[in-house]
Amino acid sequence: MASIEAMRLFVKILEEEDPGWYSRVSNFVAEPVLDVEMNHNPKIIAVSENGNISTETKTIPTENGKLVETQDKDVVSEEGVGIVSVYDQWVEPPISGVRPKARYEHGAAVIDDKMYIFGGNHNGRYLNDLQVLNMRSWTWSNVKVREGTGGLTYSCAGHSLIPWDGNKLLAVAGHAKDPSETLQVKVFDLQTCTWSTLKTYGKPPVSRGGQSVTVAEQTLVIFGGQDANRSLLNDLHILDMETMTWDEIDTLGVPPSPRSDHAAAVHEDHYLLIFGGGSHATCFNDLHVLDLQTMEWSRPTQQGEIPSPRAGHAGVTVGENWFIAGGGNNTSGVSETVVLNMSTLTWSIITTIQGRVPLASEGSSLVLSSYSGEDILVSFGGYNGRYNNEVNVLKPSHKSTPQSKMTETSVPDSISAVHNIANTTKDVVSQIEKGQEGRIREIVKNNFDSEPRSTKVEETNDRLLAALKAEKEELEASVTKEKMQTLQLKQELVEAETHNTDLYKELQSVRGQLAAEQSRCFKLEVDVAEQRQKLQTMETLHKELEILQRQKAAASEQAALNAKQRQSSGGVWGWLAGTPPSQENHNYDDDDA
Repeated sequence: MASIEAMRLFVKILEEEDPGWYSRVSNFVAEPVLDVEMNHNPKIIAVSENGNISTETKTIPTENGKLVETQDKDVVSEEGVGIVSVYDQWVEPPISGVRPKARYEHGAAVIDDKMYIFGGNHNGRYLNDLQVLNMRSWTWSNVKVREGTGGLTYSCAGHSLIPWDGNKLLAVAGHAKDPSETLQVKVFDLQTCTWSTLKTYGKPPVSRGGQSVTVAEQTLVIFGGQDANRSLLNDLHILDMETMTWDEIDTLGVPPSPRSDHAAAVHEDHYLLIFGGGSHATCFNDLHVLDLQTMEWSRPTQQGEIPSPRAGHAGVTVGENWFIAGGGNNTSGVSETVVLNMSTLTWSIITTIQGRVPLASEGSSLVLSSYSGEDILVSFGGYNGRYNNEVNVLKPSHKSTPQSKMTETSVPDSISAVHNIANTTKDVVSQIEKGQEGRIREIVKNNFDSEPRSTKVEETNDRLLAALKAEKEELEASVTKEKMQTLQLKQELVEAETHNTDLYKELQSVRGQLAAEQSRCFKLEVDVAEQRQKLQTMETLHKELEILQRQKAAASEQAALNAKQRQSSGGVWGWLAGTPPSQENHNYDDDDA
């Protein structure tokens, strides 16, 4: 086992056996401070910590390690609170309110622009508080829990927090001080502020933590994790949220090796993707895909800049893009934030951070929300030698999305020329929107707002618009063709199902006939056995009869022999006594009588 991994395991065991060790040590250890200037002109940003507003220098490193100065126009103010809205860079928004206790292995979920944080691990102790961050005002507050059927609350870490039904949070699995034998699902009602235990049917999975829980249509898909005995798992279970029934799935193909602290995502409710994770000795960077219809595992070839091995990372999907941040690799925290296009399985690096910062932590959370009408990724907490409670935000741009190979090969040369000319602008964002009139809207952001747009740029935009319209028509034709093929396949599927039904009925009939024949054969076998037993009895009687007949014949022969002997001996004695033969014979007859 590597020395770093051995140290990690030692620290984890130490946390469970002596929860207060870190608090005692941290009193004598000063946290390092990273102070970096931005183009020798640092920006001063107000940051709230534990409810107190302070100012500190903030820098934003780019993907290649260089620093980019933030323009004043990139700062957006909402209700008096500013947030840097630079694309593809992590920033720390100014937070107000009392921050939650630093933690990792907690659960996070977003409902109505509010990020809820529940549970987690701090100094080896499992937490049970529920905190909420209002991402409109960037204010922390504590949720007051009322006593319900599930009690006031329960402490856990390594669980999954899932938003459900618009106003409920599902806390699935997790490590606890006194774990149950089977996996539990707790429900928090945001209206009544009460916890309850979800009543399920079927055979639930064994209790665990560090698993992945993903939503596919109306089901929860649970994979892997680590049970209460530290045994790693790679089983797959599905909870149907309509019938509340558990089902353990027997999959085909080669599943991922047993692991915990991995990341999982569902693409188009059809494919389950598993990336990374760790065992007791190593971390992984393999990618596994499960077809949720055929339940068959595969390990496809990854493209692009494949991420390094990691565990304890967090992921969130935006359309067909899967963003992953944080984690550790047995040496240090992972510094890069990556994205996977789930359609082409192509990796790209979004940004790389520097230094010992909260984003390079294990056990952090990552959720998707929106700010000023745009998607944002929100990271919270984690552990990288110290427990963190910082909030960081990243706004992904269109450049963060790797284009599919099919799209790249279908772009005409004129479009490539347009893109080359458009490099004079800072950012060109083209969006095709399907409105009531099917118009195409193009948004162009120019570096120099004070200068008028040149005629060349306008011509470029017109050409780009025309090319996009042509591409849109081509795509619509392709969609129509695909719909027709889909309809044809559906018809063939219906016919195949009908044929299947007929074959199944015929099979049932044959099975019934076979069962009747088997019953008749069984009866015949019983009759044959009885006849064989009777035959054996008759053979025995026949042998006994033959013996009796032989004994009778022997007795008759002996009687005749005795009669002859008597007759011959009686004649001699009668002659000597002077008895006539007739009288002698008469006397023998009397004797015989």
